[in-house]
Amino acid sequence: MNKTWYKEGIVYQIYPRSFKDSNQDGVGDLRGIIEKLDYLKDLGISIVWLSPIYESPLDDNGYDISDYCKILPEYGTMDDFIELVNGLHERGIALIMDLVVNHTSDEHPWFVESKKSVDNPYRDYYIWKEGTEGKAPNKWGSFFGGPAWEYDETTNQYYLHLFSKKQPDLNWDNPNVREEVKKILTFWLDLGVDGFRCDVINIISKREGLPEGKWKPVLRGSEHYINGPKVHEYLHELYEDVLSKYNCFTVGESVFITPEIALDYIADWKEELSMLFQFDHMNADCFFVKWFGRKFKPVRLKKAMTKWQYGINEKGWNTLYFENHDQPRSVSRFGSLKYREQSAKMLATYLLFQKGTPFIYQGQEIGMTNAHFTKLSQYRDVESLNIYRIGTKKLLWSKRRMLKKLARSSRDHARTPMQWSNEINGGFSEATPWIEANTNYETINVKNDLKNKNSILKYYQKIIALRKKHEIIVYGEFIEHYPNDNKIVCYERNYEDEKLVVVANFTGKEVFQKAPYDLAKAKLLLNNYDDDDRILKPYQAKVYLFKK
Repeated sequence: MNKTWYKEGIVYQIYPRSFKDSNQDGVGDLRGIIEKLDYLKDLGISIVWLSPIYESPLDDNGYDISDYCKILPEYGTMDDFIELVNGLHERGIALIMDLVVNHTSDEHPWFVESKKSVDNPYRDYYIWKEGTEGKAPNKWGSFFGGPAWEYDETTNQYYLHLFSKKQPDLNWDNPNVREEVKKILTFWLDLGVDGFRCDVINIISKREGLPEGKWKPVLRGSEHYINGPKVHEYLHELYEDVLSKYNCFTVGESVFITPEIALDYIADWKEELSMLFQFDHMNADCFFVKWFGRKFKPVRLKKAMTKWQYGINEKGWNTLYFENHDQPRSVSRFGSLKYREQSAKMLATYLLFQKGTPFIYQGQEIGMTNAHFTKLSQYRDVESLNIYRIGTKKLLWSKRRMLKKLARSSRDHARTPMQWSNEINGGFSEATPWIEANTNYETINVKNDLKNKNSILKYYQKIIALRKKHEIIVYGEFIEHYPNDNKIVCYERNYEDEKLVVVANFTGKEVFQKAPYDLAKAKLLLNNYDDDDRILKPYQAKVYLFKK
């Protein structure tokens, strides 16, 4: 396994709109991030992933881009961005940007031109098709619910949008589109960016002819674009023509993928992507998609995580995450609000000692929880609002039932303002925030955690410091023990003359500590409680280091 800087790094994702508001307009911005650069350095992270800051009408909070080479004025200026890049680099922190090129905004100049006529030079930048007997070309479904086609009166045709109707899909079969994407990559890399998180990158290639899909309750037609026919050809082209010329890395967001298929993207010899996000472990508390919830079981989480550890390692490189801008808060999903601090630390231990590059989402390091929302008017997320409309109007589910679904699974849970202090709106802004701050900011905030030596934040700092000190945590072989145990987590890492053993309790009750080795012969490297005996306290996690 080749050693590289991004494998040894710890990534911190910033959702700019919700991170820090510097000019008191209720919206986070680049200068707000600049204010917190020393906080990031002290946390110990080495890479920042910045969610979209490009010009956008914000139908999907910036994942609908109208100009890839301009900064949304709400967020600041290009000078602010360059100051941010330089400030990060001065502190030894790299920066990766979001690359959203499966689709653009419908307000992007390419699409504005594309709509004008069927023979417009930009028509083939997007995917247009004639209807069938007055209906959409096929029954493909959108990720945000509803059909994936939108009728356009001007040309009497439909365009494809696998997400919002304001996010038309680009036609990657058009070489001009691929050349435009290369220009975007080069523009940002030349400004000092160190890589990209590539949004839904395994769906950019659609099957020729866009055939009808087999019936499915959701995402009908997905077999014709997930890991599509030319996706590897196109990604290798980007690598060959642009990415290989820079010391950068890429992480691709991939939907409905297996470790075996993932290796086609990330194995070193493929020359496509550096690593992938996958979602198998996100089904530990739901069926297929998050809107069909089920009771969380630790064994489901373990099995999914281990599947990827065994399926990828030594051949490619894993990503490690529990939270991002699209997922509810992990302590509310997989931990316990009663034991919030203990379970947040346990989850951090379980995740960050595995093999792969860790991704921490803003607020995860202080144990931020799901929002308190009880009314539809409190939500802002286009996906959540679409799902609510479909549930109440088409499926005839009650408003109460749909609000319960949103309270459990909405993306807005990750998007409430970062909680910096116990001041108004958690210290995020003195103005009314674009989305309400979580009401628990008076107790859960960075200021409190910085003062408390036993806080979740201080615990994250310890883990990050250990990852930097011990190569075994980065490069060690992974072996799981007791895979079918629904209470205990136990795995080991092996590297050169060292062995590391992680044991944890995934429940709110005391359980007997099982371990495959005599832990009395090891050094206790980390513990989220003060005691070390054979009984694991609720959500207790411990890490032991053996010298062979």
